[in-house]
Parts: sequence; C-alpha cells; structure tokens
Amino acid sequence: MTTSRQKELLKLHSGIRKCRKCPLCKSRLNAVPGEGTLDSRLMIVGEAPGKEEDLQGRPFVGRSGKFLDLLFDITCFLRKDFYITSSVKCRPPKNRTPRPKELKICKQNWLNKQISIIDPEIIVLLGKVALKQVLGASSKLDKFHGRLIRYDGLTCFPTYHPAAAMRFPKVRKNMLQDFKILKIISVKNKR
Repeated sequence: MTTSRQKELLKLHSGIRKCRKCPLCKSRLNAVPGEGTLDSRLMIVGEAPGKEEDLQGRPFVGRSGKFLDLLFDITCFLRKDFYITSSVKCRPPKNRTPRPKELKICKQNWLNKQISIIDPEIIVLLGKVALKQVLGASSKLDKFHGRLIRYDGLTCFPTYHPAAAMRFPKVRKNMLQDFKILKIISVKNKR
C-alpha cells in the first residue's frame, strides 16, 4: 500500500525528471532525483550528477559513487541506510560547479521538499557546494567537517566530497575518519 509520503516523493521525483526551470535541463540526458528508502534516518546531499549519473538517472554511481560505496563498506554502512541526492538534479556542462542561480532554483523547488518528505535525523553534506546549499555557509569545509551542526531545524554532518578524497590523501584520511564518527553518532542517535 502506498502512503501519502510515498506518493509525495514519487510526485516530486516525477517533477524533477520533467523540470525545465533552469538552463541545466538543456544539456542533461536524465535528471537525477535521488534514491533511497523513505524512512532513511540519514540523507546524503552531494554536489551534482556526473557523467554516469546523467546516463543512468541515479545518484553516485560513477567513480565518486564507487569510492562512497568503499567508505560504506569500511564503516559498516549500507547504501540503503541513506537517501542519496544532490544539490542540483541535472549535470552541469563539462562537470562545472553549479552556478548560484541553479543552486537556488533546485533548493527552492526540489531539495527543500525532499528534506521535508524524508525528514532525516542527519543530513550528510558531501563537499563545499552541499555545505553552502544546505547551510548557506561559505567558510572552508575544514572548519566544519566531522561534526554535527544544527541549523534552521536541521542536523547536518559536513564532510568532504568523494572526488576530493580520491585525489588528496589527507582529505581521504579525514573523510574516512568522518564516516567512522558518523557511524558512532548514527548508532547512538537511533529514533
């Protein structure tokens, strides 16, 4: 039986797939609404879909997704423990960083509604773009990563983006430590 929350999320995903509210829709193959269970206690917000995500219409299935899956394995998380989405739902041309107007449109029309429907205990923010998108923070990620931040009724856990962790050993080490901390927090704070 489909609940009203499931219907809401399905309707939202349908709207995202048809969205024409910003220029990103012109170059996408598939919008990437997100995926995961409705009752996920943890939500991941990344930056934007990449090439593989655009092809498949699913979040974090490319190289960054494989690294994220490795982190899940090491820290005994399962992908299904999370509802996974991005700050913008369409791939920016040439994998550029989403522009402020694109971020604003996606946040107002889609991301805020996803957060409301999923109602996660903790939102894991992967990278600077997600940090700014959800918290409005423009400070360095180094200042915020690996700890809970309460903001506007949300509990967030900023960490690095997998793409940065794959390139820089120090970031990789910090991100792994952050996910170990997240595991401890998530076990302690079960609803």
